Amino acid sequence: MDLKLPISTVIPSLDGPVLQVLARADEGLSGRQIHKLAGQGSVAGVRLVLQRLAATGLVHVDDAGNSLLYRLNRKHLAAPVVEFLADLRTALITRIADELDSWRIRPVHASLYGALARDDGDLESDVELLLIRPDEVDTGDPLWDEQASRLMQTVVDLTGNPAHVFELSRTELANHLATSAPILNDWLNPTLHLTGHPLATLQREPVVAE
Repeated sequence: MDLKLPISTVIPSLDGPVLQVLARADEGLSGRQIHKLAGQGSVAGVRLVLQRLAATGLVHVDDAGNSLLYRLNRKHLAAPVVEFLADLRTALITRIADELDSWRIRPVHASLYGALARDDGDLESDVELLLIRPDEVDTGDPLWDEQASRLMQTVVDLTGNPAHVFELSRTELANHLATSAPILNDWLNPTLHLTGHPLATLQREPVVAE
């Protein structure tokens, strides 16, 4: 899955980014506005796509005097599919968070960083996760390792992208924080919190075992 433009998984043509823009818009947009937000193709190409989509009824066109404004027809039978495809990133984050919440050994913290968190990347980008296990869970704990392996496979099944998990204990995280290890820049800027204590909280104070 293209982590920057997930809708292209199903709609690889210019129609994909155009529909993604329309699905995220709350008001009508001109062809030039849609082209700028889509970041692909030419203005003329985007207008051709809009004309074709308008012919199907999926896009409404409003005359605004000097320009035409386009908006997704949310009553169209295909509109819910477009909206879902335009928001695949959120769907992926939710599915990963749901799986983590089902774990028998809960992580102290779990988050996404890297390309997915930055909202960029491409088809080859890894889905990168930071997992902090409780100190009382040893390295190589069978249940913990089984949970982590299953999560990595879930990511592959959901996206087709490799999953990269950086896993360490609460104490090991504290050591990284104390030494300001360079990897912290990847973990913190930006990050998508999934479950457990926010990383900012772990930076400020120790976590009391529950």
